[in-house]
Amino acid sequence: MAKPQQAAARGAGSVSSQEGPPGEDTRLAAAILDGDRKATAEFVSRYTDGLYRYVFTRLAPRTDLVEDLVQEVFLAAWEHLASFRGQSSLEGWLLGIARHKVEDHYRTHLRAPLSVEEEPEADDWSLAPDLDEKLDEERLRERTARVLDGLPEAYRLALLWRYWEKCPAQEMAMRTGKTEKSIERLLARARQRFRRNWQDA
Repeated sequence: MAKPQQAAARGAGSVSSQEGPPGEDTRLAAAILDGDRKATAEFVSRYTDGLYRYVFTRLAPRTDLVEDLVQEVFLAAWEHLASFRGQSSLEGWLLGIARHKVEDHYRTHLRAPLSVEEEPEADDWSLAPDLDEKLDEERLRERTARVLDGLPEAYRLALLWRYWEKCPAQEMAMRTGKTEKSIERLLARARQRFRRNWQDA
């Protein structure tokens, strides 16, 4: 599978929109299930760039992992394609698989013992909503990406999972096997480091 590096630079809100008329998705899925190689090639060609773009911004700077994860998305899609009923678009269905794969990556890495140094606890917790707004409004902008890339991996993944994927701290704790208090402390340190690096960027 070719690496659509150029596509990754254009942003990653969703899979590239190339949907056909209603019903085309179900026909394409049926053709793939029937072993139509042309349909399979069209499926991969239509969605690779968008999936790569989505995954790229959520794993950067670990871009060495992006292609493997995109391939995992396609493998999972082929494995479960018979369950696709056309109630959503293939675009949205694939994006859901990609989101789960990305969250699996976050969970696996945050489950391990943390090796980041301790940050002083922030007294002003009211800064958190400002960060949430900043991440939402500027998440694809160069400065935000540069600051995130410079964070320790545990901080970066925690922020991405919490603010990009809108995963509550309680769910993060449950899925990593950590306590909610531990996750909140990690997020507090990550937010403080983000703010500090943002000012220096």
